[in-house]
Amino acid sequence: MIVLKLGGSVITDKDRPETLDGEALERAAAAVADAVVEGTENLVIVHGGGSFGHHNASKRGVSTTAGTHDAAAALEIHGAMKTLNQFVLTRLLERDVHAIPVHPFSAGHRDEEGRLELPTGQVETLLEEGFVPVLHGDMIAHAGAGATVVSGDELVAELARDLEADRIGLCSTVPGVLDDDDAVIERISAYEDVEAVLGASDATDVTGGMAAKVRALLDLEAEASIFGLEELDSFLGGERSGTTIE
Repeated sequence: MIVLKLGGSVITDKDRPETLDGEALERAAAAVADAVVEGTENLVIVHGGGSFGHHNASKRGVSTTAGTHDAAAALEIHGAMKTLNQFVLTRLLERDVHAIPVHPFSAGHRDEEGRLELPTGQVETLLEEGFVPVLHGDMIAHAGAGATVVSGDELVAELARDLEADRIGLCSTVPGVLDDDDAVIERISAYEDVEAVLGASDATDVTGGMAAKVRALLDLEAEASIFGLEELDSFLGGERSGTTIE
């Protein structure tokens, strides 16, 4: 059971609103297709918002904590993410990957404390029926706040716990967690190992920064890896890639 995240910065040009990085997405889709052909089973994909979700959420002043009661704003952000999701699905379907969308806006919610509740029954059923579920950063109902953003990293953590993932992969724009000399740190087993590089563990970072990724992954039982696009094939093939977090 693998939960794979394709970072929004990997598959889009974050410097240009709603702009796809077509070449990078093609490479990612090809790697996933090769893995599926070679027998990788129970693969769930999550992709970030990149220049689609982040641009529109920033324009509307919405984040994981700042919500909106404006339906037009929520639909604008959700619509941008559905557009990006369709690009991802199309590239996968072109390679005979049986990819199916699961939109978090229609599936989950946050309580008044901001805790995420994401039922995963539909994801489990899709896996059992031979599909590859593809989720994405999105809007989500939030008690007392209208609707807020749910990040791809939050979704990865929820899915990994509920589906009892064996491995978690975060495909990023960097080859792993980097030290002060920009060398990849091969293994992290405690946040204190990298606190000097990433900052104090109580830093506010809930929208996808490296510190938040590392803290979230250390809380999970499954082995996780953070790696660059060039190592996606290796990760899906079962090899150690980038930085291993466990």
